[in-house]
Amino acid sequence: MDTQSLQAFLAVADHGSFSLAGEHLHLTQPAVSKRIAGLEDQVGARLFDRIGRRVSLTEAGRLLLPRARQILVMVDDSRRAIGNLSGDVGGSLTMATSHHIGLHRLPPILKAYTQAHPEVRLDMRFLDSEQAYQDVLDGELELAVVTLAPSPAPDLTVVPVWVDQLRFVCGRDHPLAGRQRLALSALSTFDAVLPGHLTFTRGIVVDTFAREGLKVQVALSTNYLETLKMMVAIGLGWSVLPESLIDDEIEVLPIDHRPIQRPLGYLMHKSRTLSNAARSMLTMLEAARSPEARRWQ
Repeated sequence: MDTQSLQAFLAVADHGSFSLAGEHLHLTQPAVSKRIAGLEDQVGARLFDRIGRRVSLTEAGRLLLPRARQILVMVDDSRRAIGNLSGDVGGSLTMATSHHIGLHRLPPILKAYTQAHPEVRLDMRFLDSEQAYQDVLDGELELAVVTLAPSPAPDLTVVPVWVDQLRFVCGRDHPLAGRQRLALSALSTFDAVLPGHLTFTRGIVVDTFAREGLKVQVALSTNYLETLKMMVAIGLGWSVLPESLIDDEIEVLPIDHRPIQRPLGYLMHKSRTLSNAARSMLTMLEAARSPEARRWQ
């Protein structure tokens, strides 16, 4: 059972398509099909049902899926452990970050890292925080620098680096603009524009209202905070935004409630052997930790 066949198997399972798996692996569709056929011969069972254009896992495929991920992670870990013996910082570093952190928090760290380690090939992926969490759990990523989950998975090491202060904001023409003081309940009667319902940030906001016995009326959603700011500025609803995005296009609402905080930081799998390149990145992230993050519980 070779690793190339397992990689093809995972790619087809993840993408639900032989052609998309080929694009992901930079292979032709016949090459992917050949690898899957060889793997099916080796395990003695059909791994995928192909009905029309739909590709789905068989019972044997579902049984193999988590084991295939484990095998590939173990192979990668073994390669990294052997490579680490030299002490050199090189090779590739596969990590992810959210768009907001990648734009507003990581640039100075990435600049310093690439200057210090020009021999490292950085594979940076911009993902929603929730997807990055899952990819770290699945072994697809060595590291992720994202919004941290309120209740992280026990298999992950999660370390806050920064703490965002989220401010309640509205457009200059919003009915709540210009008020001197507002109760949190005042927002419940107006539409909100917030990140998607499965995002960590959305959960933090909704839970804040729920603890006060309040509900949030969400009119529109997007996972891009810069787009949320635009929606607020043109009057589509109130929102919460980090202080780094607040300017004279929008107004901070004087809500009689402490600011909502969200931790941003890095995560890695506890069972994964990190490369020297990843360890060097962790050293820089640790040096960047804010006092608020160090006190975060």
